[in-house]
Amino acid sequence: MSNPIANRYEFLFLFDCQNGNPNGDPDAGNAPRMDPQDMRGLVSDVAIKRRIRNYVQVKHENKSPHCIFVEHATNLNRPIAEAHEQTGGMPPFDAKSKKWKTTKDKAEAAKAWLCARFFDIRAFGAVLSTGPNAGQVRGPVQVAFAKSVDSILPLDASITRMAVADNEIKGPKIGSVDFKKWEDEQPEDQLRTMGRKSLIPYGLYVGKGFISANLAEPAHGGTGFSEDDLKLLWEAILNMYEHDRSSSKGLMTVHPEYTFVFKHVGTDTNETQRAQQAKLGCAPAHKLFDLVESKIPHVEAPRSIRAYGDLPTAERIRSELPPGVEVFRMDELL
Repeated sequence: MSNPIANRYEFLFLFDCQNGNPNGDPDAGNAPRMDPQDMRGLVSDVAIKRRIRNYVQVKHENKSPHCIFVEHATNLNRPIAEAHEQTGGMPPFDAKSKKWKTTKDKAEAAKAWLCARFFDIRAFGAVLSTGPNAGQVRGPVQVAFAKSVDSILPLDASITRMAVADNEIKGPKIGSVDFKKWEDEQPEDQLRTMGRKSLIPYGLYVGKGFISANLAEPAHGGTGFSEDDLKLLWEAILNMYEHDRSSSKGLMTVHPEYTFVFKHVGTDTNETQRAQQAKLGCAPAHKLFDLVESKIPHVEAPRSIRAYGDLPTAERIRSELPPGVEVFRMDELL
């Protein structure tokens, strides 16, 4: 693997959803997430990170050093236990407290093994103390909730399924149900079911993230998030919806021409001081994001990204950057 990253970054990207549900809210019957105050749509950081994980897992077939720690339908304590076994054996288990007695050195060794093996731990961090303790990792890559530029219009569409899946069929005894006989005896209109699907006609969303070089530096307890990992992150964001299609999501697209990577490079003539500036940053994140967001127009009823006209690009805002900061499109960094 390449060296840990040495620069602070912020990134912003525009993505949209046409005739789909970009992120269902389980507290609202899986309706599209939204801010009730301004009716703008939301996509959670967890949903975005899930798509990044899915892309990395598909591309690298879940092989080290690009394994995925937070997999679907798995027990997180399994890889934590494996980390201990690979770094000297499992710590002793105290039956009275029902906890593993892990020393600090043993936890650090297991944590280092996990960071080296799992891309999402190196990027996002993880809580590794749920079983045989391997500590906690604060990841250098943090993603915020994405929010739509304008208000969204949630719709609840009725759908018909031209079949049923009825298990409430009475037979002489359990296991002897004649499903074909039951089906032949039913009226045709009883062999259909109704359902509902939540969607929005259109929403243009702004996603944001932050990357800390200090939290990537292994010498200071960081994860070792590397330049190669950074390149894979850009690739995953650009392609995260291309390999995660479903009927419920409609058409979701990350637009490469509207992706922005702000790289802090420093201004000092002294090389050591400039490297320190590059790690700490040369401008507040919100001011960099505002260079883009202030130029995005509001549209009353958009139905495609074309409704927004001439959107800002990295080339357009380059002349407005504060000293010590550079901007790139994500696809320029691949």
